Amino acid sequence: MKRTKVRIQIKSSDMTADSSLLMISYPIVRKWKIPLHQPLQLRYGGSREDVKVIPVSKAGMLLIGAALAARLGLASDNQLCLQYKASSRTLQLGPLIGVMMSRVNAGVPDKPFGANTAFCRELTDACKQYGASVFFITPDDMQGAIDTVRGWHYTNRWETATFPLPHVLYNRLTSRKLENRATVQQFVEHARSQQSTVFFNTTYLNKTELFDALGKESGLQMYLPESYLLKTFLQLKSMCAKHATVFLKPITGSLGKGIIRIRKQPDGAYICHFTNLSGTRKQSFTSLSSLYAAISGKMKTQRYQIQQGLQLLTVGGRPVDFRALVQRGKTGQWRITSIVARIAGNHHFVSNLARGGTLSSVKEALARSDSAAAVDGYAKLRRAALHIAKGIETQVEGHFAELGVDLALDTNGRVWLIEVNSKPSKEDNTPLSSDPKIRPSVKLLVQYARSAAKF
Repeated sequence: MKRTKVRIQIKSSDMTADSSLLMISYPIVRKWKIPLHQPLQLRYGGSREDVKVIPVSKAGMLLIGAALAARLGLASDNQLCLQYKASSRTLQLGPLIGVMMSRVNAGVPDKPFGANTAFCRELTDACKQYGASVFFITPDDMQGAIDTVRGWHYTNRWETATFPLPHVLYNRLTSRKLENRATVQQFVEHARSQQSTVFFNTTYLNKTELFDALGKESGLQMYLPESYLLKTFLQLKSMCAKHATVFLKPITGSLGKGIIRIRKQPDGAYICHFTNLSGTRKQSFTSLSSLYAAISGKMKTQRYQIQQGLQLLTVGGRPVDFRALVQRGKTGQWRITSIVARIAGNHHFVSNLARGGTLSSVKEALARSDSAAAVDGYAKLRRAALHIAKGIETQVEGHFAELGVDLALDTNGRVWLIEVNSKPSKEDNTPLSSDPKIRPSVKLLVQYARSAAKF
């Protein structure tokens, strides 16, 4: 895509009385054949402003009046892509990226987004590098069908400003309740219809619906453990007869919350392990009917996916699984950004970091498993993650640009899909180094957003 990167500088009020004047470096004016001193339209996100252009000698600069900059939410030293379309006499700046965050704490100026603040800063830095601008909004800012939105951006400190509808909306809401709020849904739909805003990572994935959808994709069945939406006692009885271990997983759960593991004992009894923050709670049942009676109360408020248990590779006796971060790049094609191993914590049977799991490189974990089943494991995991991401693109409704694909290797060396997260935790994907540079995953987000917005 043909584009020119420009640095924004805000003019002081005494430089010119005409607030509609834009001062653009002469080499850029000449390259794009931008008419001088003539009425043009400036487009930035959903904003449309009448402007005139005069040339200046400063290289790579776009000087803009303070009043106009404030209306657009522009700050000095923003670096953006510029295009000129002669057919419509339009100057286009962008892309403008809006990131939907669950909450902000204005009382903590250094960390308004809590543990996610570092990621927000990193995303801001990546936008400067690639010629984009980013702001952050919460559900309280998204008030239905509005044409401007109040949000936060970083300008050597965190500040609020008013922004036009963005070219791209990136959904990082971590609550289905917030995601489904009527005003949020109206805001997103308005942005998509009025501004053709690209909206990605549209929603959380329902575990049962996801497995059903992927089962329709040729070649993916081999990765899918037997799995159903639990509705009846007969389903539970059938699965426990076929598999030594079964799992019950909340279909809308995350971070390993609420998972139940059921194991049949030689004497015919059943032992359940329930996840909680401190570890697991164990409970024994003399019969499957008494077990079902105990969990049926939970089923009234939470639907469960019942899934075949797997004999996973272990490291030091603890099960290990693998999180592959799969993203669209600047060409829109899926690629593997990273894969890390997650080793379950003591007294846990899930590997989430929130449950005491620890990170390891894939190669180290496979080596430590000391199993012949680990041979070629890394290559198998890469193939599976890409295949699954492409299957989601084909079979699942919605637009996704990054997916956390959780995979496992069993003791026979077979790859299995555990689940797919459309809001992969940035903490879970922290690289195994202290390098302060912008992570590849963050760079790819901006590159894809720029491409999707046609800049």
